[in-house]
Amino acid sequence: MTIQRFSVRALAIAGAFAAGFAFSPGASAGPADHTGHPSAAQQSAADAAGFKAGDITVTAPWTRATPGGAKVAGGYLKIVNNGAAADRLIKAESSIAGHVEIHEMTMTGGVMKMRPIMEGLVIKPGQSVELAPGGLHVMFMDLKQPLKQGETVKATLAFEKAGPLDVVFKVNALGATSTHKH
Repeated sequence: MTIQRFSVRALAIAGAFAAGFAFSPGASAGPADHTGHPSAAQQSAADAAGFKAGDITVTAPWTRATPGGAKVAGGYLKIVNNGAAADRLIKAESSIAGHVEIHEMTMTGGVMKMRPIMEGLVIKPGQSVELAPGGLHVMFMDLKQPLKQGETVKATLAFEKAGPLDVVFKVNALGATSTHKH
């Protein structure tokens, strides 16, 4: 496989995501802040109902645990547009990260490409978009602390029409491939 036009940091991030875990450049982070995190029962209820703003529903948000010192993590979820007009995910924010971007990872002819989606992610009316490992994802960058299995991560997704939507990502095991438990 060849990877083209990436900085050293981008190469490390892309390789880490392809391997199914977050990149750890070696810096150690401080203790986790659990203030305001929902309980397991609250999270299960939210997962069942989804997170809603306007015509947009977000279900099953999750991320992976990260090793100490990790600086990036991917976030995955499903977005459903129940409206009659297209909407667009234009940005995301979380207090656990220095910044958050919406990314796309593709493989074309053995070449892996990861890039931010600068124009936002369109969700057509009556359709859904799945953000999953190896494809579209939310990229938590410059993590302020490691993500630990069993914890949750709060984030706000901003939609062009539906507006801001607070969601809670479950932190699954390092290397997890979905929210399903086996």
